[in-house]
Amino acid sequence: MMVATGVGVIIVNPQGLILLGKRCGSHAPFWSIPGGHLDPGETFEQCARREVAEETGLQIAPPRFIGISNNLQTWQAEGKHTVSICMWVQHPGGQPELKEPEKCAEWRWCSPTALPEPHFEASRNAIALWLSGNVYQPSI
Repeated sequence: MMVATGVGVIIVNPQGLILLGKRCGSHAPFWSIPGGHLDPGETFEQCARREVAEETGLQIAPPRFIGISNNLQTWQAEGKHTVSICMWVQHPGGQPELKEPEKCAEWRWCSPTALPEPHFEASRNAIALWLSGNVYQPSI
């Protein structure tokens, strides 16, 4: 069993809302920030920009690293262990599009303090790190 590395991107609009997608397919029915698995040879920034473009059509600036999350609840529930690199960027403008409708049913701007449920663990952890200003929250 390998531990997979993911990159998640918090995109914040001028009103302070963040972009969340309603996942379908293998992540049904969780809400989540945009993101995905890191490809071999990719920087975190390259992965973030690629995943956001693939999922939403948005062309973001290079995002800023905000933290790292060890997603152990998903490991306990599903047997899939991921470590997530959490990134942040300002919304570049424009409307997010459903570029991968088989993976995501809708995009919605949401308050980071009132997340829709059920919420993907890696996304919840990234948002919590961003709001708290921490880069890591130990799992005790």
